Amino acid sequence: MLSIVNAAKRVIVGRALRNDRLVHTRLPKRIALPVFAADALSSLAYAPDEIFLTLALAGVSAVAFSPGVGVAVMLVLLIVVASYRQNVHAYPSGGGDYEIATVNLGRGAGLTVASALLVDYVLTVAVSISSAATYLTTALPALHGREALLAAGGVLVLALVNLRGVREAGTLFAVPTYVFMAAVFGMIATGLIQWMTGTLRPSQSAELEIVPLPEFDQGLVGLAGAFLLLRAFSSGAAALTGVEAISNGVPNFRPPKSRNAATTLLMLGAIAVALMSGIIFLANATRVHIVQDPATELLLNGSPLPGDYIQTPVLGQIAGSVFGSGSLPFYLVVAATGLILVFASNTAFNGFPVLASILAQDGYLPRQLRTRGDRLAFSNGVLALAAGAILLILVFDADVTHLIQLYIVGVFVSFTTSQLGMVRHWTRELKRVKDRPVRVRMQRSRIINSIGLGMTALVLVIVVVTKFEYGAWIALLAMVGLFLMMWSIHRHYANVARELAVGDDVSVRALPSRVHAVLLVSHVRKPVLRALAYARASRPSTLTAVTVDISPDETAQTLADWEKLQIPVPITVLASPYRETITPLMDYIRDLRSESPRDLIVVYIPEYVVGKWWEQLVHNQTALRIKARLHFEPGVMVASVPWQLKSSEEARRLQEL
Repeated sequence: MLSIVNAAKRVIVGRALRNDRLVHTRLPKRIALPVFAADALSSLAYAPDEIFLTLALAGVSAVAFSPGVGVAVMLVLLIVVASYRQNVHAYPSGGGDYEIATVNLGRGAGLTVASALLVDYVLTVAVSISSAATYLTTALPALHGREALLAAGGVLVLALVNLRGVREAGTLFAVPTYVFMAAVFGMIATGLIQWMTGTLRPSQSAELEIVPLPEFDQGLVGLAGAFLLLRAFSSGAAALTGVEAISNGVPNFRPPKSRNAATTLLMLGAIAVALMSGIIFLANATRVHIVQDPATELLLNGSPLPGDYIQTPVLGQIAGSVFGSGSLPFYLVVAATGLILVFASNTAFNGFPVLASILAQDGYLPRQLRTRGDRLAFSNGVLALAAGAILLILVFDADVTHLIQLYIVGVFVSFTTSQLGMVRHWTRELKRVKDRPVRVRMQRSRIINSIGLGMTALVLVIVVVTKFEYGAWIALLAMVGLFLMMWSIHRHYANVARELAVGDDVSVRALPSRVHAVLLVSHVRKPVLRALAYARASRPSTLTAVTVDISPDETAQTLADWEKLQIPVPITVLASPYRETITPLMDYIRDLRSESPRDLIVVYIPEYVVGKWWEQLVHNQTALRIKARLHFEPGVMVASVPWQLKSSEEARRLQEL
C-alpha cells in the first residue's frame, strides 16, 4: 500500500528536492507590486458587488448611496496603508502582525492575531476562487449552477501546484496582475470618455426594477436604514484584505527593504483607490442593478424575471456596457479578473503554510507543520489550507455573498491588534531614544498608528455588529476554537518537555536488573525462526516462547513442530477459554512484571512485509492489536522482526524510484 502511494506521489508531486535548492529571490518594486498586491487588488472584483447587493435590499434609491459608502471604504484603506507603512519600517523581518502583537502585547495577543490570520487565509481562498468561478460562468453561461464544483476543483489544482513547490516567480505573477490593472483602467478610461460624450450605454440590468424588502419600503430611513448603510460599508471593507501581505513579505524585497516595501504599499493604496472609485462611478453611471435573489427581488416591466436569467457581477456588467458583451475587450476584462482572483488564492497558499510553520516552531501547532516536504514546500500546511477552503466552498455552495459575511472579521482583528502593538512599540521606543529628529519621526509614526488603531477598531465593531447574525459568528467561533487549540497544544508540548527532561535522577541512567525475552508464536514457520534467532542473539536473561491456545488442534501441531526441530527454548501455552489472543498474553506479561518490576520485558513479534495494499488487510492484524496494547505497558518493549514476502520486492523497487 505504501509503495503504491509513494509511486503515485512521485508522479503527481515530482521527485524530492535537496535542501540546497531552496533559494530566496529578492524582488524589485515593479515585480513585488503584482506579487504582493494580487490579493488586495483582487478584492475589487467583489467588494463593489457587496456594497450594491446590500444597498439593493432597500431599493433603487438606496443604491445611490454607494459612492458615499465607497468613499468611506477608500478612506479606511488609505489610513490602513499609512499605518502599515510604519509597520514595515519598524518590523522588517517578515513576521507581520503576529510578530508585532507577540512582541508588544504578549503571547495571548499573538495567538489572537494568528488565529484570525489562519481563518482569513482559508476564507481568502474560498472567497477568491468562488468569485473566480462566478466570473467563469459569466463568460461561459453553460457552466452556471456548477460554481461549487468549479471552485473546489480550482482549489485542488492550486494545492497541487503548490505541493510541487512552484515558487512565486515574478513574471508569473506580474503579467496577470498588470493585465488586470491595464484592462480595468482601460475600461474605466473608456467608460469615462463615453460618459462625457454621452455615448455610454446602460448596463444589461438598468431597466430592471429592484423590489425592496418590506422593512425598507420607505428607503434608508431610521435606525434600520443607518444599520443597512453600516452593513454595506462593512461588506465593502473587503477591499482592504491583502494589505497586510506586504508586511509579511518585506524580506523578499531588494535593499533597502523597508523603504521599498513602504513605497510598494503606497502604490498599492493609490491603485486600489483609483480602481474602486472608477468601478463604483461607472456602476452608477450605467445603472447596474444586482440583488441577492434575482428571482424575487428583480422585476422586468412589473413581472418576475425568466427562470434562465443569470446575474452578471458588477465588473462584467460594466465591461458589457463599455465594450459590448461578447467583444474581445469584454472577455479580456472577465478573464483578467478571473486570473487575478486565482492568483490571490495562491497568495494565501504561500502565507498560510509559512505562518503555520512559524506557529509550529513556537510550539502552538503540530510539529508536522514545521518542516518542508519533498519539494521544499510546507506540504502539510498546503493540504490543511486546501481542505479548509474546499469545506467552506461546498458548505456555502460557492456563494460569495454568504462567504463574505465571514471574511472581514479576521482581517480587522489582525489590523486592530497590530496597530495597538505598534502604538505600544513607539511608546516604548520614545522612552529609550533621546535624539530629537528620531523622536519626531517616532511621534509622527505613533500618531499615524493611533489613528489606524482608532479607525480599524471602529470598523471591527461595525463589522461584528452588522454581520454577526449573517455569519460573522462562525468566523469568531473558528478563531476562538483555533486559539484554544493552539494554547492547548503549546501547554501539551511544554508538559511533555518537562516530563522528558533529563535531570539528576539516577534511575534515568540505571540499567534494568534483568531482561526477559518473550517470543510470540502462532505457527512454527520461517518468520518465527528468524525472530527466535534475533531474540537469542540479544542474549537476554531469560527467553521464553509463548503461544495462545485458540484451537487445540493448531496448538498441538505447533508444539509437535517445536519439538521436532529440537528448539532449545521452552514454549509456554496460554489457555484461552474465550478464544481471545490479547487478554491471556497481557495477563502473562503483567504477571512477569509483578514478579520483578525493575526487570525489562522485550516482546518479539514476527511480522510480514507485504507489497500489495490488500495483503495488509489479511496479515499482521493481530500483531498490530498486540503492539497497540503493549505500548501502554510500563517496562515492556516491542521488537518487530520483519519477514519480506516476495510481493514486497516490487514495492521496494517502486520506493527506490
